[in-house]
Amino acid sequence: MTVHFIGAGPGAPDLLTLRGRDLLAASPVCLYAGSLVPPEMLEFCPPGARLVDTALMTLTEIVDEMARAHSHGLDVARLASGDPSVFSAMAEQMRRLDALAIPYDVCPGVPAYAAAAAALRRELTVPTVAQTVTLTRIAARATAMPEGEGLGALTRAAGTVVAHLAVHRIEEVVKELLDAYGGDCPAAVVAHASREHQVVLRGRLDGIAAAVREAGIERTAVVIVGPALGAEQFPDSHLYSDGRCRS
Repeated sequence: MTVHFIGAGPGAPDLLTLRGRDLLAASPVCLYAGSLVPPEMLEFCPPGARLVDTALMTLTEIVDEMARAHSHGLDVARLASGDPSVFSAMAEQMRRLDALAIPYDVCPGVPAYAAAAAALRRELTVPTVAQTVTLTRIAARATAMPEGEGLGALTRAAGTVVAHLAVHRIEEVVKELLDAYGGDCPAAVVAHASREHQVVLRGRLDGIAAAVREAGIERTAVVIVGPALGAEQFPDSHLYSDGRCRS
């Protein structure tokens, strides 16, 4: 028996990886957050599978479900939105499973920021403009941020900033980033990236909060800020340059 942590991707069922689909199809038990994982994705589960919505469950209750499946020798598919390496609470579940000697593995998924960048048709790392992507969030209504990791501690050296779990406090995000990036810095918000009801907002940092409020976006969105979003004049990368290819 194995607990499979599976990156469910940003939402569109066809952005689930082939490996993730096959693991779902082979797992008699599936744990998923109904508030984040679309019901269409559960169609990959085998007939008669036990489907458990964990949206309102505690960590202990979730691990108890895994332990129950383990006692019956049943594989578990644990769906995490996006990629489980970022803001998925996977680490705390693994710690509990280690203590119970329950085996597990991880199947990566398409992260939300990648789907948002695709919707914007933008590369987040542009030559001489930005070569760093900072993935972060804010602390409100969530676990406290480590010392020195708040948005206010970031500078332009942070490159392109991607804020998860933050759109409901967009004014705070803007306030924290204004000093580092300036009001005229390009900013974007992508809600429900990759899904049919996807919403894409583009603008300046000092105007993006008003656009978010006007659009009524309160959750399931990624905030992206940085000059790479508006970069037009930049040199071609060395990767495909004439000098490199002919040497």
